[in-house]
Amino acid sequence: MSRLPLIGVTACSRQIGLHAYHISGDKYVRAVATAARGLPVIVPLLPELLSPSDILDGLDGILFTGSPSNVEPFHYSGPASAPGTAHDPARDATTLPLIRAAVAAGIPVLGICRGFQEMNVAFGGSLHQSVHEAGPFMDHREDDSLPLEGQYAPSHPMHIQPGGVLASLGLPSVISVNSIHGQGVERLAPGLHIEALAPDGLIEALSVKDAEIEGGQAFALGVQWHPEWQVSSNPHYLAIFQAFGDACRKRAIQRDADASNNA
Repeated sequence: MSRLPLIGVTACSRQIGLHAYHISGDKYVRAVATAARGLPVIVPLLPELLSPSDILDGLDGILFTGSPSNVEPFHYSGPASAPGTAHDPARDATTLPLIRAAVAAGIPVLGICRGFQEMNVAFGGSLHQSVHEAGPFMDHREDDSLPLEGQYAPSHPMHIQPGGVLASLGLPSVISVNSIHGQGVERLAPGLHIEALAPDGLIEALSVKDAEIEGGQAFALGVQWHPEWQVSSNPHYLAIFQAFGDACRKRAIQRDADASNNA
């Protein structure tokens, strides 16, 4: 095709000095550009101005990023967050309906960390707000006393389940992943498929079972870890972004063909 697929990258809202900003991490936009081979487009948090269809009409795929903030628990009927928990109401108001609309339209979706959790909440699931305090689970948070390279280093093995998206990419049944999250899936939403599990049983990846497009299954995958980190040096992480990028290219080709036919 003659153009790069346009891949939305969700923003977070930040107040820097006296001004409000819509920002996204360099590692996400860089992974879209290098590993998915798409043109990253920051999706602003303007739910009162832009509907999901306004956003999706111009995109060939969308990446729901990680964030220091957590989904506000009223979205999944959870108890109030602990004091000091970071929230981003504008992001919740943007991403939760946007995920549902993207999947319904067959637009390729990749969710990472908060984006993975948003996918579960968007379809009716719930979250553990403190995984390390919930039952049998280990502490999945990073050691922030380490340099960044250490925080994002492989932390535990992950067991890929047969018959899913990750298995179809040719990944081995067990891979090592980083672990940089305090929250996690509690109740899996209806219509979602478990793609991978941590050794303690925590869900590490999910997909949307009914995400169908004409001619096959749409790409709709969420992962709890951070495959965007140094993605080009890890073949397992790279395979995920390449598959996402391929799905976005396929949609771009179809969009361009439809536009040409309607011209």
